[in-house]
Amino acid sequence: MNTGPSWDVYRSFAAVLEARSLSGAARALGLTQPSVARHVAALEQAVGGALFVRSPRGLSPTDRALALRPHAEALVAAATALRRAGSGAPDRPEGVVRVSASHAVGILHLPAILAALRRAHPRLVIELALTDTVDDLLQRRADVAVRMVAPAQQALVARRVGAVTLGFHARRDYIARRGTPAGWADLAAHDLIGFDTETEFIRAAMRHLPGIDRAGFALRTDSDAAQMAAIQAGYGIGICQTVLAARDPALVRLLPDLFALDLPMWVVMHEDLRDLARCRAVFDALADGLAARAG
Repeated sequence: MNTGPSWDVYRSFAAVLEARSLSGAARALGLTQPSVARHVAALEQAVGGALFVRSPRGLSPTDRALALRPHAEALVAAATALRRAGSGAPDRPEGVVRVSASHAVGILHLPAILAALRRAHPRLVIELALTDTVDDLLQRRADVAVRMVAPAQQALVARRVGAVTLGFHARRDYIARRGTPAGWADLAAHDLIGFDTETEFIRAAMRHLPGIDRAGFALRTDSDAAQMAAIQAGYGIGICQTVLAARDPALVRLLPDLFALDLPMWVVMHEDLRDLARCRAVFDALADGLAARAG
């Protein structure tokens, strides 16, 4: 009986898609390069066509490979979720829980909350995945997620934990050197810190920033944490969470009457996980901790 390709074949295929090379995929999986090559060849034979072509940047996926990608990624996510599900007793807060959050939230908000959670439940292990994209909880890419947008998917348990406000900030010594902007037009004379890649969220936020665009940024980065670090270093004026800036006495808020963008914060998980003690403990700790910090 022909059972089709094994799980290892799909895992290797997903790793090559991520690494764009056989050697990179082999290192990620702890396999030899010939083994990964055999897996890719086996899948190509099963689907009846090439999955990758060589290019100056490595292995580029064909249209056939791109069509298979979401299914292979779903298999990988399901397999890792399966391992997490078996990592502890369902009625006790122990085992592995994967948490997804943005870089800013994960670096600047969550460490203290997770440290307190660890003290309360020392048998819990947290996998913290930082990404500024929305992980699909329905495919079990994470168990619990912190999001800055309201959840649109069904079958999710969600709790709004307040909102964070974004505002312009700079170091006091930068303002002492360059002067305090009194309005939108004055910002053109300053070193501005902003995004590099325009996203749907960025486009929506830019409607609140008349006269400002990517071309005017003296520093461009898509990392919120890097933007915050640049503000704290005195690079120039940037946008960050007011609650975080308030912790640093060297920072001053600018133009608060002109710009204040409120972002709702949500903690979400799949409804199938609500009765797992470890996921419920993490969900509740994040929701309570973030609510206290958001004020």
